[in-house]
Amino acid sequence: MPIPVISATSAALAHVPGLCRHGSKPSRELPKNPEVEAQFLAALRTFEQAVAYAPHQAYLGAIHPRDLPERPWVGAAANGEGRYAGVGELMPEDEFLGLLAAVDDFGLVRLDAAQAEAIAERLRRHPLAEHLDLEKVAAAAGDAEAVAAEPGALELHLGADRLAAAVRRAHESDAALTADVFLENLAGKATATLALLRLLADNDIDPDSIDYVIGAGEEAIGDRYQRGGGNLAKSVAAAAGCANASGCDVKNFCAAPIPALVIASSLVASGVFGRVAVVAGGSLPKVGMKFQGHLKHGLPVLEDVLGSSAVLVEADDGRSPRVRLDSVGRHTVGAGSSNPKIIEALSFAPLDRLGLGSLDVDDYATELHNPEITEPQGSGNVPERNYKTIAALALRRGEIGRSEMGEFVEQRGMPGYAPTQGHIASALCYMPHARARLMDGGARRVQLIAKGSLFLGRMSEQSDGMSVLLESNDEAEG
Repeated sequence: MPIPVISATSAALAHVPGLCRHGSKPSRELPKNPEVEAQFLAALRTFEQAVAYAPHQAYLGAIHPRDLPERPWVGAAANGEGRYAGVGELMPEDEFLGLLAAVDDFGLVRLDAAQAEAIAERLRRHPLAEHLDLEKVAAAAGDAEAVAAEPGALELHLGADRLAAAVRRAHESDAALTADVFLENLAGKATATLALLRLLADNDIDPDSIDYVIGAGEEAIGDRYQRGGGNLAKSVAAAAGCANASGCDVKNFCAAPIPALVIASSLVASGVFGRVAVVAGGSLPKVGMKFQGHLKHGLPVLEDVLGSSAVLVEADDGRSPRVRLDSVGRHTVGAGSSNPKIIEALSFAPLDRLGLGSLDVDDYATELHNPEITEPQGSGNVPERNYKTIAALALRRGEIGRSEMGEFVEQRGMPGYAPTQGHIASALCYMPHARARLMDGGARRVQLIAKGSLFLGRMSEQSDGMSVLLESNDEAEG
């Protein structure tokens, strides 16, 4: 039976300060108070500031999160390689608006004529230009102001005030196809496409060799009859030129990427498919989500990027990290709902099955939300809380001493660095680092842990989660 491995990874960020006002929280709160809206717009970051922000460089894989400088990260000197770094890139907003048009199959995005040619020219110089539908970008040029004036349409700006594009609603009366919902879905498609294109191009992978694509994003594609009908994954596969691929979406709130990875690995292990890509685009509703805390503490609007990731799973190539399908941890219906109970089910139970202890895992990748984003709004330091819980459980099991807890957290955990788009932060963002460390000897085993809040959908009081162990090929052979 084939052994699944992680043969390639990619990560991408799109800097979207002008789209921040369309995040769920800003779109509801800013219209209530013009003074707050003015403060919000004045606090948007420049592209140069976003590139220099160290957590973004960690997200792209240019620096390991343990090598992040001491906080505060806002205002610190640049720490990384620039726009193209690690296993991906940070795309500026004007190019991203062009990318939206390039993946818009229904012509609902209109680029302002004054901006369109400059946007198209920048995309023509992009390393992925030959893979982008630049004809759609050219066709999208027109009178954005007139489109924005249509019933139900949305204005899209570059930064605080430059009208650069407009988005029409996709249906005049379908609540699942309003302009804001369509934009949310299209942004998820565009960012996931960017990550998949980077994965293919940067690793010299033939798009026709991809058999299946699994989407693990947060968006719910559909219409009024099937609000979450889905399969953004196949749409992304088509946009990336994967002509031989089909696909599906996996939905599990923030936890979705790990079940998606397990399903992809199972398909490869069973021989159903040879190459499966797992993709996840950014969540537009979550940009600017904690802006009130940022403004209160004199910070810029830090949730101004859309994160995306792509992972390729295929049969063992003799060098890439292996996915241990016998190590899958589940948060069952009968498991407790406290954080220690969840961590026990997801982290320690699968290790026990393999006869491993907590010290046999070099890196634990859990919810890696950037604390500089979450703390000002009162959400605390999520990864630190999880790592302290893992250490406390290791102590209780007698695997470490009380004096070793701090060292355990420091050496096997890491600072959070991901945008607050839960599916991206829930272990998926660590994949570039995990693969690199497992291949260069920096780590033997990495455990990926994801959690999701099912109660948000008001169908259940349950939460959920899943974990899986990655192991170096050398360790597996040993």
